[in-house]
Amino acid sequence: MRPVTGWWGPVVVTGTDTGVGKTIVTSAIAAAAQAAGLRVAMVKPGQTGTVTGDPSDADIVTRLADPATVRTLVSYPEPLAPLAAARVAAAEPLELYAAVDAVREEADKHDLVLVEGAGGLLVPMGLRPSGESWTVADLAVSLGAPAVVVARAGLGTLNHTALTLEALERRAIPAGVVLGAWPAEPELVHWANLSELVPTMVGALPDGAGAMEPGVFRRSAPGWLTPALYGVLDDWRAWADDVS
Repeated sequence: MRPVTGWWGPVVVTGTDTGVGKTIVTSAIAAAAQAAGLRVAMVKPGQTGTVTGDPSDADIVTRLADPATVRTLVSYPEPLAPLAAARVAAAEPLELYAAVDAVREEADKHDLVLVEGAGGLLVPMGLRPSGESWTVADLAVSLGAPAVVVARAGLGTLNHTALTLEALERRAIPAGVVLGAWPAEPELVHWANLSELVPTMVGALPDGAGAMEPGVFRRSAPGWLTPALYGVLDDWRAWADDVS
C-alpha cells in the first residue's frame, strides 16, 4: 500500500559537494519514515574509501536509523569518485542498469528506498553498456525518482545549491533541499542563506546530529524534516524562532 503523504518509492539523496552530510540526512529521512510506519530501504550504489577503515555510509545509516534493508552495491578502497576508484583498483565499474535493477528490486519490497549518491550530482559513478560514464542524475532519471539535495548552511551554498537544482530541473527531476548541518550559533550569513533557500527546503539538521545516541536521533529526526520527508516541520518561522 502506497503512503498517502510524502515521497515514496526510490528517492535519490545527493549533495552540493562531498562532506555536506548526505549520510546523516539519509539516516534522518529513514528514521522519520519508519516512525510514520513505512518500510524503508537504503541503497548505496558505490562506496569508496574502504581502505581508511572508517565506518561505511551503510554502517552509519544502520547505527542511526536501522532501516529494514541496507545494501551497498559495490565498494572500492580509495577515497575517490566511484568510477575513478574502480579504475585505480582495476575493478569492474558499476553498470547503470545493474544499479537501476537493484533499486527497483528493493522498491518492490519497501515503501521508500533511499539511494545515497557519492559526492555531488554529476560525479561519475560507473559505466553504461556503451562505455560512457553515468552520474547520480542519470540514475534519478532512469528511476523516475525525485532528489533530496543536501547543502551546507554557510558561505558559498547559494551558488552550489542553485547549480545543483538547475541541473535537476533541466532533467525534470523534482527536488528539495535539506541543510545538512545548521550551526548551534548561526551568524548573519547563515540566516541570509536560509531566507533565500526556504522556498526549496524540505528540512534542516542540527550540526552534530550524527553524534547523537541512536534513540535520541530517531526520536528527533521528524522534527528536522517537512511532511514531504515524513517529518513534522511545517513552519519555518517557528523553527527559526526556536533555534534562535
